This record gives sequence, C-alpha cells and structure tokens, in this order.
Amino acid sequence: VMAAINGGRRRSPNKPCTNMPSLSRLILGFTGVLAISLLIATTNGNLGSKILAKSRASSNLRRTHPFRSLGVNSGRRVVSMNAACDDGAYLSKEQKAELKRIADLIATPGKGITACDEGPGTIGDRFENVGIVNTEENRRAYRQMLFETPGASDYLSAAILDPETLYQKSDTSGKLFPEALMDMGVLPGVKPHLKIYTLPGTGGETVMQGLDSLAVRLREYKEAGAVFAKWRSPLVIGEGQPSDLAIQANMNDLARYALICQDEGLVPIVEPDVSLKGSHDLETAIVANVRIQSALYKAMLDHGVYMEGTILKVNMVNPGKDCPTPYGVEDIAQANVKVLRQCMPVSIPGVNYLSGGQNLEDAAARLSAINKVKTNCPWNLSFSWSAALQMPLFELCRGKDELPLKEMSELYGKELKIAGDAAKGLHNPAETEGAHVPVVNMQDPVLL
Repeated sequence: VMAAINGGRRRSPNKPCTNMPSLSRLILGFTGVLAISLLIATTNGNLGSKILAKSRASSNLRRTHPFRSLGVNSGRRVVSMNAACDDGAYLSKEQKAELKRIADLIATPGKGITACDEGPGTIGDRFENVGIVNTEENRRAYRQMLFETPGASDYLSAAILDPETLYQKSDTSGKLFPEALMDMGVLPGVKPHLKIYTLPGTGGETVMQGLDSLAVRLREYKEAGAVFAKWRSPLVIGEGQPSDLAIQANMNDLARYALICQDEGLVPIVEPDVSLKGSHDLETAIVANVRIQSALYKAMLDHGVYMEGTILKVNMVNPGKDCPTPYGVEDIAQANVKVLRQCMPVSIPGVNYLSGGQNLEDAAARLSAINKVKTNCPWNLSFSWSAALQMPLFELCRGKDELPLKEMSELYGKELKIAGDAAKGLHNPAETEGAHVPVVNMQDPVLL
C-alpha cells in the first residue's frame, strides 16, 4: 500500500514524496486509507458487521427500554440517570390492581382512619398522665376498645397499628387484631419507621430513620396481616425553615419508602407532617406546604412510584398556634384546597388529614368546611386522627384504677360519627369552632 502511494517506489520514512502533484498525492492517500480499512475488515472476518449489529441492538434497546436496571424486585424494572416517571413499570398488572384496590378502599367516602400506632412509651405517658398503669394488657384492651366499639366500622376504613398491636389478640374472637379488623371490614396497617434523627447544623430539623431494614420488616408485617403502611416525616415552619435540605431529605425518604412498600405488596401512606408550632400566618403556611408537597410528588414520580396505589396523610394547612392574625374556618378551608389544587396529583385517590395538635372540635369543623368548598376536586378528603379522638377518652380515666372501657367506647362512638360527618361535609360545628383565634397575652403591656 505504501509503495502504491509512493508511485511504486519505496522511500525513506523521513523523506517526503515530492515528485508527484499535490492532487495526485491526496487521491492516492485516500485510496491507501481505504485499502487499509478493507484489509482490517478482511483480517477480522465479521468484526465490522458485529460492531454494527451491536450498535443497532443497543439503539433498539434504548428506544424500547429507555432506563437502566435498578435491581428492584426481579430486575424487570429499569431506571435511567434521569427521572424514572415509569408509574411502577416493574410491577405486574395484578400487583398494581391489588395496590389500587386497597388504596381505593382506604379512600372510601365518609370513612377515615383511626391512628392508634403510638409506641408503648408514647401511649404509656398518656396512661400515666391520667393515673393508669402502662402494661401490655392495658394497651391491648384499650386498642381492642378502639376497634370493637359498636358501629366503629361504619366510620372507619382502616386502622394504623403499632407493630406490638399486630401480634396481639382480641379476647372477643381469639383472633389476632389484623384478622379481627379484616372481619369487621377495617383494613389493618402498620407504622414501620423507627426513631427521629436530628440533621446536624440545621437548627433542629429532622429525618426519620429506618429505611435500611425496611423491606425485611415490611415482609414480616405483611405476613402478620398488614395491607398498608404509614411513614411520618415531621417538618417545622420558622425562620429559614423548612430548609431545602430538610424538604429534599424527607421527601426523598418518603418516596423511597413508598417504592419499597409497593415492591413488598403494601400500599404506602406518605405523611409529611408540618407542625402547628410557630407564629407564621396562613399565607406562609400555604407557601411552605406547596414547597413540601410539590417536592414529595416530584420525588415519588422520580422513584417510579405507582401513584394510584398510594394515600396521602398530611397536616391541615393552618396558621401557627401563636399567629396574631385571626382567620375564619372558611379561610383555612380555602387554604387547604388551594394547596391541593396547586400540586396534588389527581391519580392519588385520597387524602387523610392528621389532627396534629388540633382538638376534635376544630379538626372536625375544618375538615367539614374543606369538603364543603372542594367543589370538583377529585380526591376523597377524610381523617386519620389519633389525639383528636383519644385525648378526651383518657380524661375519663382520671380518678379510676382501671380503664373505664364502657364509658370510653360510648364517647368514642360519638366522636367517630362527628368525624364521619365531617368527611362528607355534613358536620355542623358551633359558631367559633374551626376558626383561628389568637391567644391573648395578658402580659402584653398594650393590654394592661
């Protein structure tokens, strides 16, 4: 080849070919390169065709499966470097159908969730505050009253349990509580998260721990009868808070938790919980909640969570407890609907508001008002209450040596009816219930 380029003569490698015109040298040079390429192709057999075939196969794979394997489930799912947004593509049709069925049942209109997932220490504090000894049997008997109150299933679609309660039995039927609840038409779920951890350098902002071993625990809870789970991520509104770091860390945790739940066959309830503490006004609360919820849904989509198989449990959008500005219950209701309309995916079937420090009267008045003003919003808006329902029950224990289960059950039944009516927008509160009335500071020199 080199001889051909040099006009049939060999030349010194350091001596340029100067005895042919420039155009001739260019043509012969191109011919030489082509000859070398043909020689390589011939020497390597089908190398060129193999490379071309591999390139075409890779291109077809990218068109058909635009994501790379994440290793979730059996490896059927693929995720790219960018957002997944694949709507749980790794789940089978049957898995999706079951997740949607459970989520839709939780979002049954007019029914809500009884949240009785306090750990032994938390409920123990409530017992001891009213003179009741904190024993496992007292905890079991108290939870049984919450489940088996006559008519409770008329207003309850689900119950969130502490892991301890999953393995306790009803002494009425002799069945474990998850099975007993299913027999009553109430879906049993579980709280799988562990302890709160303070993020260093954030002024007290936190994340919830427990993701590393979550799949193993969920497998055990599902075997015990749970059909859904609930993960809480607490946040606060204050100066510089919630920070972008706290929002992103917590919402990514919720999204990853939701993904793992669905992979294990449990419906995830995601709970961003903004505290009522603070002096922020209602407008500030709206902005903070939009930031939080929009980040949550973005993270869930990025993780490829199947949105129809999830439920949102969230705080009501309220001014801070110490806010000096008064607001009517209609103002608060409109604020909640505004946040939902700005960022809530229509694919999620239901929202269950937590009480978050509100008493039953205010929580019910606000929930009923929200349902009255939601007009054509597609979501079922209901309750998932713990303290609002339970704190009045504990007050019945004062001065007694044992749990007054009969009186507690009677009051609890009345409370559930109020909650159920509020979930349908039919509760009629007293005139000032649900409004934010600023607390008067009698030490304020202006008032003295």
